[in-house]
Amino acid sequence: MYQQMIFVNLPVGDVERAKEFFSALGFAINAQFSTEDVASVVISDTIVVMMHSPAHYAQFTKKEIADARSTSEVLVALSAESREKVDELVGKALAAGATDNDRTQDYGFMYGRSFDDLDGHTWEVMWMDPAAVEGEA
Repeated sequence: MYQQMIFVNLPVGDVERAKEFFSALGFAINAQFSTEDVASVVISDTIVVMMHSPAHYAQFTKKEIADARSTSEVLVALSAESREKVDELVGKALAAGATDNDRTQDYGFMYGRSFDDLDGHTWEVMWMDPAAVEGEA
């Protein structure tokens, strides 16, 4: 069966620093698709984040590139397998230099936290009770 993939493309100020940050979170860097101008961060088998230098990113758009430190251009949400894994990933991000958004959402069946990465992109990490997803909760 075909597995559709998503490739999130984000501009970053320093590609090497982005590689170090996302490696510290436990994600792999795919060297085959990484250069000094872009880092291919493997989130899962079907999710890849491409971190581009501003000059490289500009090749793909005629629009002004947003400064994610002052403008919200995207909210990237990742699922986690448990509440503990939410806290673990956010903890790793904060230890690697991310900024805590101080936005814990706890609805019992759903739990999430968020952080801004080194370039200001907002990442939301959330867990939902599988029973709630299946409509049993």
